[in-house]
Amino acid sequence: MGSLVAALAAGNFNDLTEITWGDGRGKILEKGKGLSLSLDNYSGSGFQSKREYLFGRFDMQLKLIPGNSAGTVTTFFLSSQGAGHDEIDFEFLGNVTGEPYTVHTNVYSQGKGNKEQQFHLWFDPTTAFHTYTIIWNSNRIVFLVDNIPIRVFNNHEALGVAFPKNPAMRVYASLWNADDWATQGGRVKADWSMAPFTASYRKFNTNACVWSAASSTSSCGVSKTDSVNNAQTWQTQELNANERNRLRWVQQKYMIYNYCTDAKRFSQGFSPECKHSRF
Repeated sequence: MGSLVAALAAGNFNDLTEITWGDGRGKILEKGKGLSLSLDNYSGSGFQSKREYLFGRFDMQLKLIPGNSAGTVTTFFLSSQGAGHDEIDFEFLGNVTGEPYTVHTNVYSQGKGNKEQQFHLWFDPTTAFHTYTIIWNSNRIVFLVDNIPIRVFNNHEALGVAFPKNPAMRVYASLWNADDWATQGGRVKADWSMAPFTASYRKFNTNACVWSAASSTSSCGVSKTDSVNNAQTWQTQELNANERNRLRWVQQKYMIYNYCTDAKRFSQGFSPECKHSRF
């Protein structure tokens, strides 16, 4: 494709993904409409997209492990491979029955992360499917829950802050045991009598630029005219006034950790983008 029209793919896990580990613990269901990942005391499971992408919008519906999910981590993220990898993370840290999940977000660029923000949700993520979205363009990364922005990470390369924009990334998802740190700092361990733990995925949609490693080109062209005429919404994504209000609401009521305020951890000073928190 020579124009800036992103490849739009909707929903079928058979077409878009492959289960990469778990020895049968990951299952594609309903002729590709759904997918489940399971974890027991021997192994977790995971899958990845068949394609690599260089910018796009990625939507996934998840229903998280119900009941006592302590020690488990369910993920949906983008990542490149190799030394100095880039990564954009949604990680859902399980908890004991009745306590909320922690939604852990992070951004890695050139192998460096330490950009964590964590949230609780305003609903129970185990009783129904909810949509989790990563928008990634050359200017910013936006994390959304049910189309409500919870975090924006802007490109501050001008300040010397690395930003993930090369190489391309695949979409990944996994369910694994992290009871050494995931729940209340590792104080609460997984209760294996509750295993197998199962998380459900559906409606994986991509509106994104597909990367071809063979030709080092993407399905989004480089023509300036095409960029003006055919740009997808996600390629110029900014928050409007209502979205900025919703973002503030989430961050004021539901944010439980922000690396930009952790003076103990970053005693030598905060990363430069922390002073530039405008949306």
